Amino acid sequence: MDQITIVTGGSRGIGAATALRLAGDGHRVAVGYQHNADAATAVVTSIEAAGGTAVAVQVDTTAEDDVVRLFATAAGALGPVTGLVNNAGTTSRIGAFADLDAADLRRVVDVNIVGAFLCAREAARVLPRGGAVVNVSSGAATLGSPGEYIHYAATKAALDTLTIGLSKELGPAGIRVNGVAPGIIRTDIHAVSGDPDRADRIGTATPLGRPGNPSEVAEAIAWLLSSAASYVTGTTLRVAGGR
Repeated sequence: MDQITIVTGGSRGIGAATALRLAGDGHRVAVGYQHNADAATAVVTSIEAAGGTAVAVQVDTTAEDDVVRLFATAAGALGPVTGLVNNAGTTSRIGAFADLDAADLRRVVDVNIVGAFLCAREAARVLPRGGAVVNVSSGAATLGSPGEYIHYAATKAALDTLTIGLSKELGPAGIRVNGVAPGIIRTDIHAVSGDPDRADRIGTATPLGRPGNPSEVAEAIAWLLSSAASYVTGTTLRVAGGR
């Protein structure tokens, strides 16, 4: 079966690394992005330069019509979609839970839960037998992120529950659903949260003594989508350096 995979949030960080890694495995990749068309185009250009096939698709994952269009556009440009990397996510500035702004809370919930669920729902509707979904969660889901972003951690815990439930629902149709839970990874999410040096500062406290790189998470995602993981479903693989 040809592998045609959508990667949401594919223009940067873990999403970009995953798109590049999957293309190296022969996937035809739809690079979903919301704002940065230049970054998404750069990912597509890199894939094509290496002999792969990709297309950039603008999408607001919180908008139902956009999600439907994302899948339809990917299928029209690349072929019937067989996989989803449910990666688009966001956070807000680090701070005490008591100081959490309601608008920030709603935005994080809308992107990390509603958006991810809409993408997973569309995958459930169109993926064929042999298809696969990987939800990008976070180690924060089990750590809670006190004093930083408890609301973000809670949304990622919801994604873990989605992984478990959807794997059981889609298993009889031959569709696997798994997750990855990255730890402290060098991405721009730390700058978004107001602490751009967080990865290097906290990463040294992990058992492995360093932060991770997006490519290391991409390796785990690529394995979960591959035939090597054909009997793996309902599992969230922690990629967190022991944290």
